[in-house]
Amino acid sequence: MSAALAAAARQGLVCRLLHLEDSELDHALAMAYLDRAGLRVDAMRVESRDEFTRALDEPWDVVLSDFNLPGYSGLAALADLRGRGLDLPFILVSGLIGEDTAVEAMRNGASDYLLKNNLVRLAPAIEHAMAAGEARRARAEADRQLAASRQRLSELAQHLQTSVETERHAIAREIHDDVGGSLAALRFELDWVRRHSQEPVVRQRMASALELLTHATQSSQRIMQNLRPAILEQGLVAALQWMTAGFEKRTGVRCSFRTSHERMTLAPMVPLVAYRTAQEALTNVTKHAGATQVSVDLSLGRGVLSLEVSDNGRGIADADLAKGQSFGIRGLHERASTVGGWVELSSGGASPYGIGRGTTLILSVPVQSPEDRAGTWGGNRPDAAEEEVWSTKY
Repeated sequence: MSAALAAAARQGLVCRLLHLEDSELDHALAMAYLDRAGLRVDAMRVESRDEFTRALDEPWDVVLSDFNLPGYSGLAALADLRGRGLDLPFILVSGLIGEDTAVEAMRNGASDYLLKNNLVRLAPAIEHAMAAGEARRARAEADRQLAASRQRLSELAQHLQTSVETERHAIAREIHDDVGGSLAALRFELDWVRRHSQEPVVRQRMASALELLTHATQSSQRIMQNLRPAILEQGLVAALQWMTAGFEKRTGVRCSFRTSHERMTLAPMVPLVAYRTAQEALTNVTKHAGATQVSVDLSLGRGVLSLEVSDNGRGIADADLAKGQSFGIRGLHERASTVGGWVELSSGGASPYGIGRGTTLILSVPVQSPEDRAGTWGGNRPDAAEEEVWSTKY
């Protein structure tokens, strides 16, 4: 007797066995082999399809089936078992079974097959089938829990992205209402002093102060634009045109923009995700690429929105892509997943000689046609706060 069966016997465990067998003698013989092996069995013998399918309503540990029965067969019983969605170990026993039939049975989900003239393997076969079934169920449960965990993580990422954008909107509004208002009032005061002062030195200092104030105002406007891109209200195409033009002017790196459509009708949050992805990509080009040329391509076709950002910079080494602290890259993937999209990042690799090999980032987002989208949101519906912030017409 195997160690597992011996442990089961010591603990008084009973194996519930459903035996599909039309011969009482063969049933008794199989039970004798199991008893000799020390396996405690609570068995029930059935002879027909009706009895077998009714018995499947009860809990069983293993099914033992004859191959040939009057008006029924072991393969048909296996099909009925799987048709009920039951994942029970199923062992075929036959007086004579061909190799092709045995292979077919195993392919259809049978755990094992035995010959009636060699039932010495019956107890080990049951033990192995039960262990394999338990491992299979454990894997299925682990997969289910992993899928549920991934779903929760995706929902959390989407919630965090929404919360971040809502907070950015609130900060931008504070800057506009408080800081912007204060800067405007300060401009009036300084200009009044400049106009009413007769001292050349004071007028010169006021002019310098007004220049600094102008710079501060422009900085606050740039910060507000980064926090809440109001340009998106004009559409994703216009927003990316404005972004690439500003990037080229600010960095001196030549930046071209191409699009397949002048206007695009997209689901809520998709334009924002595309905008933020392009923004992150151009920021990385500025910080790390050392590029002299960047291209941004936006296309819509075959139900997929595609945004591609390519540069001729030094590239990214494979080791950098695999680093555990690559949170920027992870953030791109998480942001894309909130709208059902994905990000692909490719590079020729970093060159030790400073020769540009380039990096390409592609964001792909499945989109629905206007007709399909009429009754759906193409994903999770934004909450009320998100709708208030990003309810725009694209």
